[in-house]
Amino acid sequence: MTAESYYYEPEHGHGLPHNPLNAIIGPRPIGWISSVNEQGVANLAPYSFFNCFNYQPPIIGFASSGWKHSVENITRTGHFVWNLVTRELASAMNETSASVAAGVDEFTLAGLTAAPSRRVPVPRVSESPVNFECKLTQCIQLTNAAEEKLNTWLVLGEVVAVHIAAHLLEEGIYQTAKAHPVMRAGGPSAYYGIDESLRFDLIRPDDRQ
Repeated sequence: MTAESYYYEPEHGHGLPHNPLNAIIGPRPIGWISSVNEQGVANLAPYSFFNCFNYQPPIIGFASSGWKHSVENITRTGHFVWNLVTRELASAMNETSASVAAGVDEFTLAGLTAAPSRRVPVPRVSESPVNFECKLTQCIQLTNAAEEKLNTWLVLGEVVAVHIAAHLLEEGIYQTAKAHPVMRAGGPSAYYGIDESLRFDLIRPDDRQ
């Protein structure tokens, strides 16, 4: 450590009270993923390593540390749904992060309503204002730089149907802040929201007149 910066090499540990990676790459959108097993029992779980990776066709994905119920269900059925976590749904989302036995319905556990999807045989969170119905495209086991396989799985899916609550569209433009999305930050319990007062706009060089 110097007066200018703190330096560490991850393979030797970070030497801090909490790994700063999650705080630096953040706040991160939450992948609130619903799936079903082969018997049709629903599963709902949040993943903080989540994002969008392609525009057309839209492809989203999440990473799971370990082969968890969501990964098992999705690789067997080929479908999942992403549900937007809002401030109002934060506590319910947190309840679905509990480690429970396979076959336990987290919708019921968290007091949520399972709504039928249109294109995939997986329920949506009815209380969530935005849902993406997805078909599995890839499930990739990650490796490190030495090409050693890690116990982490990247699940990617093509968004085949989108549900957006009408009040979040103003003149056809989606209002991000109005949805009150919740994002994961660093530390064991930190989350953030979005405040419209913090918005600013930048015009890309190619779009300038």
